[in-house]
Amino acid sequence: MSQTVVLNVAMTCKGCSGAVKRVLDKMEGVESYDINLEEKKVTVTGNITPEAVLQTVSKTGKKTSYWEEAAPAPAPAPAEVEAELGEAKAEPVEAGAKPAEDEAKPAEAETKPAEAVAAP
Repeated sequence: MSQTVVLNVAMTCKGCSGAVKRVLDKMEGVESYDINLEEKKVTVTGNITPEAVLQTVSKTGKKTSYWEEAAPAPAPAPAEVEAELGEAKAEPVEAGAKPAEDEAKPAEAETKPAEAVAAP
């Protein structure tokens, strides 16, 4: 039974894709394959198992995994985006840095307590 396996292979040049081509040419059961260097995607069709294709391509020394069709991520809510931006604006504090003197003291109350007014 013919089966199609799609892999994500860490290929950076034609030498990398050539190594994948060589191992697939030698693999039994492979009817056809497509190597897309730009997308780092290898599609193999034939009387093969996904595990066998993954193991064979992994022999090239390239990081290999099954291709996962990524569903588009939901757009973050505007409040989440603002919260992330707010966190990014915070100034980093170096480890071991001492806070400025005015930051070290607790804020003193600027208002005086209300004075009791005698009832008439």
